[in-house]
Amino acid sequence: MAGSLLLLLDDIATLMDDIALMSKMAAKKTAGVLGDDLALNAQQVSGVNADRELPVVWKVAKGSLLNKCILVPLALLISYFAGWLINPLLVIGGLFLCYEGAEKIIHSLHHRKAKDTDTAEARVAKAEVDLVKYENDKVKGAIRTDFILSAEIVVITLGTVAAATMTTKIMVLSLIALLMTVGVYGFVALIVKIDDAGLYLIQKKSDFQQMVGRGLLAFAPVLMKLLSIVGTVAMFLVGGGIINHAVPWMHHFTEESVEHVQELPALGNILGALTPTLINFAVGILAGILVLIVVSVFSKFWPKTKKDAA
Repeated sequence: MAGSLLLLLDDIATLMDDIALMSKMAAKKTAGVLGDDLALNAQQVSGVNADRELPVVWKVAKGSLLNKCILVPLALLISYFAGWLINPLLVIGGLFLCYEGAEKIIHSLHHRKAKDTDTAEARVAKAEVDLVKYENDKVKGAIRTDFILSAEIVVITLGTVAAATMTTKIMVLSLIALLMTVGVYGFVALIVKIDDAGLYLIQKKSDFQQMVGRGLLAFAPVLMKLLSIVGTVAMFLVGGGIINHAVPWMHHFTEESVEHVQELPALGNILGALTPTLINFAVGILAGILVLIVVSVFSKFWPKTKKDAA
């Protein structure tokens, strides 16, 4: 009896060691995606009313947990029954991210023109409705983007534990999914409340605290603007990276390009390290433009088809 209990404890200890080791490996491999995830989601939830920032982050965090509750078992089932489906599904997600980035750029350009021509009275009349719709759109967009990034994180983690037992796979995937969600949205909550921290410090008697508070207030809008740019760039980088890794000839082209660039004198190693990022970015932009054109053409053709059919 005692011997059986010791064997069971030994098996559990071995399993926990495997889970810890594989979780550490998976966390390292997904660190790049985590950075993009942080930039994207901080940018996605920025711009809402100050008193609604944390509730919006909480809504998106709950949506992210739901995404992972769907993705983890789905990834395990697909990898077991139809492993060949993972790459095509990732490519579709990558194309969607690139499309979102291209659409965001076009939308921001149109929004600037509309803002210049819009009257103050019209903006005030629509303010209340727009704020509610704006918040809902932010939440939906952030959850939608999170779904694709979470899918990539889950697939990368799944590749790390491909040779492990099913129990270890489930434990590692669940642990990484939970840690990524808490980590990302914990940081997002801190980022969106920087200005509130600045206001709090300004009200203190200490000159040093007031100086830090003024610095945070000046830094907050700059950070949000930077995150907006970084978030858009990240859409192209992540989407282009997914497509690049999933398409064999494109992946080989990237590897060969890195080798050729590294042979250059002086800055070869630095340029070699930057080459995959630049190629992923270029692939992301081209993919985004192509998908945007296809969607635009289809959206113009579809209403005519419906009208003709009626």
